[in-house]
Amino acid sequence: MDKEQKKRHGLVWGIVALVLIADQVLKIWVKTHMQIGEWCRLHFIENEGMAFGMAFGGTVGKVILSLFRLVASGFILWLLLRMIRSKANLLLLSSVALIFVGAVGNLIDSCFYGLIFNESYYHLATMFPPEGGYAPLLQGRVVDMFYFPLISTTWPQWMPFVGGEPFEFFNAIFNIADSAITVGVVLLLIDQLFLHRDSISATVTEAKEEVAEE
Repeated sequence: MDKEQKKRHGLVWGIVALVLIADQVLKIWVKTHMQIGEWCRLHFIENEGMAFGMAFGGTVGKVILSLFRLVASGFILWLLLRMIRSKANLLLLSSVALIFVGAVGNLIDSCFYGLIFNESYYHLATMFPPEGGYAPLLQGRVVDMFYFPLISTTWPQWMPFVGGEPFEFFNAIFNIADSAITVGVVLLLIDQLFLHRDSISATVTEAKEEVAEE
């Protein structure tokens, strides 16, 4: 492994370790120190579905979503390793590393939190409770806590249909992993649209050529 690859490995796995540790430490702290719906400058909820509270509920839905996260994380990891090998630019590597670690952070919750925690409703959760966790493998709920509504107001009474109803702009509740995915996607778009348009397609093409040669 040459110096360039070592540099890229250090960047990628440094980002992954830093974000994953921060994500899981905060989630475990929230899970064991707050009850569902409680505020302490953070708002603790458990997400049944996808990022930013988008639902994909039901037992089958949660299992499918967990399996999708697992497959997606595996594909992103494969792509990331290929990019390191092909000496992709550092911005591209950073963006894909952020997307990867964000996916893994939420994957851990959906796969394992149901097994290692009990419920957070009406009491604080504990890790590895004697009675067992609140859900089987692949059916855990993702822990979210950041809530920053930019506008919180009420629609004017004169407006049809929504007059007098409360209105919040950006009422999503999210976590560090969601933020990592969002930042990663933004950096990826910047890289692909304005800087290095062929980076990802070149990596995939190279992989296809190697498979064909074998």
